[in-house]
Amino acid sequence: DVQLVESGGGSVQDGGSLTLSCRIVSDTIDTNCWAWFRRGTRNEREPIAWIDSDDRSGLADSVEGRFSISRRSADHTLDLRTSSLKPEDTAEYFCAASRRTLCGLRALFLYFSQGTQVTVS
Repeated sequence: DVQLVESGGGSVQDGGSLTLSCRIVSDTIDTNCWAWFRRGTRNEREPIAWIDSDDRSGLADSVEGRFSISRRSADHTLDLRTSSLKPEDTAEYFCAASRRTLCGLRALFLYFSQGTQVTVS
């Protein structure tokens, strides 16, 4: 089984920043592809950042230049650093994991965290 436990999130002012973290616990599957998703007012869960086991990564256009994704392999932790937050970034944020040959925003992710709310006002 794979469990993802988030921390961070909360309320922040327009232009502010915060960091979300996600600890990945797996006792059956060696995941190699990780991502952050969010679900906003459209109620659609969209991928916004990904990273693989070789530390290749990518961001969605909507967050490029403002967000960054990284991982701490020793701690089995995934981070999403956000800055210059806007009200339209208000959403529920999820971390995700999978084992894929090719990783990316369009990869199929099988495991998701429960989600944490980020509100920008």
